Amino acid sequence: MLAERSVALVDARGREDAALTEVSSAAARGEAVLVLTGDAGAAEPFLRAGAHAFLASPRDAAEVAMALRFARHGGLGDRRHASLFDGEDHAALLDRLAGWHAAGRGGTVVAVALSRLDLVNAAHGRERVDAAIAQAAGRITAALGADAVVARAGGDRFLAALPDEAAIPAAASVSRELGRPFDVEGVPVLLGSRVGVAGHAPGELPEALVTHALDALDAARASDGGTVHVAGSDRVATLDELAADLHHAVRREEIGIVFQPQVEIATGRISGVEALARWTHPVLGPLGADTLFAAADRADLGIALSDHIQELTLARAAAWPRALGQLRLSLNLTAADVARPGFARLFLSRVDASGFPRGRLTVELTETGMIQELGRAAALLAELRGAGCRVAIDDFGTGYSSLAYLKALPLDYVKIDKALARDIAGDPRDRVVIRGVIEIACALGLGVIAEGVETPQQLALLTAEGCGWYQGFLRAGGLDESALVAMVEGE
Repeated sequence: MLAERSVALVDARGREDAALTEVSSAAARGEAVLVLTGDAGAAEPFLRAGAHAFLASPRDAAEVAMALRFARHGGLGDRRHASLFDGEDHAALLDRLAGWHAAGRGGTVVAVALSRLDLVNAAHGRERVDAAIAQAAGRITAALGADAVVARAGGDRFLAALPDEAAIPAAASVSRELGRPFDVEGVPVLLGSRVGVAGHAPGELPEALVTHALDALDAARASDGGTVHVAGSDRVATLDELAADLHHAVRREEIGIVFQPQVEIATGRISGVEALARWTHPVLGPLGADTLFAAADRADLGIALSDHIQELTLARAAAWPRALGQLRLSLNLTAADVARPGFARLFLSRVDASGFPRGRLTVELTETGMIQELGRAAALLAELRGAGCRVAIDDFGTGYSSLAYLKALPLDYVKIDKALARDIAGDPRDRVVIRGVIEIACALGLGVIAEGVETPQQLALLTAEGCGWYQGFLRAGGLDESALVAMVEGE
């Protein structure tokens, strides 16, 4: 995951020599540099001096603010192609949206971010990264079709405006096309993507629609699963469509489970897995749990969905082959589960009926799921723990009363939120926080699992701080049983 960074904004219009000096100084400090120019053709000297992006002839403050956001979250890419909406494409995108909205037609923004670029760079070098990005741009343009206006949005990002009726199949098509291998100078290169989708709401300006698509893209990039994320609960029309689809999803067996390995750091071996729900939407393709449960809440299906996922997960795990017979299973509970009277008895009877042993089961509950129900959560978890299950607090570090939970709840594990673990290599403050969490957890006799680990450097730092387990793309994302068996047997 690409980290947020500080950005230096340099206005080079009419002051090129002084601006070049400012760019060089900011780049030397490790800052991302966004240059405002009056001419896109004049950007090359600034890129050579260390600028990460440029914006030619911005129309207003909103356009500058949007460019700053891209620079702040910008990723790996060739600076020769680092124009952030270099004039015509950006203006055309916003103008097309404005025209559709004025005509009452509506429009949708699709934001696309390429992934795995760092891995490709390490394995094959920067030139092949650049070539792969160029091929990806061609696939995106072809997949979106003639009605779309596509703008390059920094090294690894693209934005597109297209009619509402074309957006959902287009997003799925982009995800599929970018998932196919690229042939770069005879070398097979595998990229991935994350896609954010935001549809028009009445009275909304085009710039706001772009912002919603970027928010959805950020959510997709933060997710461990689904590649397409539809903008959040304020996007009523889109979620209503998904909610309507969800009524049929269970019957059509579109809801599935994948298992993300949890690795014991001391041995390097997989000791357990977390079950992750996935919705294979017939048009959108794989959708992650966040989108799935947002649609369920809209459709008032949250409890029914949670029941279905628990039953499906337990049935799948109970049928695991012998190679997986020693793995622990972590299963997420929701805030709605906590609030249900008698849920512990219902859940334990569900576990026993499945045949999966209680002693290999860990239940996970997020901080946000306990904020309003701390006493009820403590009683529920104590009952489950007394019945042989283990208990973990998930996404630790995202709430406002984290330490209070460690004191109040009967726990076995603390799972460090992926945002903290991901930034441990770049932010000394995050390392201090993680060190403190691990020290407190160990003093309380709790195991510590780090989520979202993606690089060897992150793992090395977590190991040095005393973390016991990790999960993340450094080992694997969500796997089906056959892939999980192959990974375990290959250890």
